[in-house]
Amino acid sequence: MEGDLQKFKADFFKALAHPLRIRILEVLSEGERNVNELQTALGSEGSAVSQQLAVLRAKNLVNSFKEGTTVVYSLRDPLLTELLAVARRIFDNHLVEAISLLEGIRNEK
Repeated sequence: MEGDLQKFKADFFKALAHPLRIRILEVLSEGERNVNELQTALGSEGSAVSQQLAVLRAKNLVNSFKEGTTVVYSLRDPLLTELLAVARRIFDNHLVEAISLLEGIRNEK
């Protein structure tokens, strides 16, 4: 059972291992969007967005449903929003540390 959890985590993080997929999840954390809305928000072409949405769907990170002829996407689990926020805080912490290090180097001169 323990190995199953690590496999799930590894597969989960592999699904997040692309900048465009992360950006798609960030946009979807603001609410449901169709492909055209995602393309506009991301400033990316349709084939790239569709390809990454397919990966996110396959890994059960996003839901999709048809609204007429349009497919609408949403986050499958609202905890993804929290995960992205935590990742942002970790990034900010690393950035603060790097800035402090650079300021220390600059002050040594």
